[in-house]
Amino acid sequence: MITQEMKQAMSTLSTFSEKDQHYYQYQARQEYLREQRTIQHELEQATKAILQANQREEAAKKREELALQEKHDAQLREEATQQREKLAIAEIERLKALLAQK
Repeated sequence: MITQEMKQAMSTLSTFSEKDQHYYQYQARQEYLREQRTIQHELEQATKAILQANQREEAAKKREELALQEKHDAQLREEATQQREKLAIAEIERLKALLAQK
């Protein structure tokens, strides 16, 4: 059974078999690379979403701090207005007292 034709046939089968193995290895590698790119893309998207959420949260905190500061400033203005009113009333009372003395 070991004839030249058999050797040639076995060689041809071996070559095809090696080509198939290389092809399947190539396909496996391509699939692995596709999976890795998908994982990387999903990771980038998740990171981007987290960064955007953090930016929105920081913006909301800044708006809240600004609102609190504005409220505090309004309270200070109100207190200053009340103080001026008290001083004005006191001045009016002082002037009335001076007029009453004359």
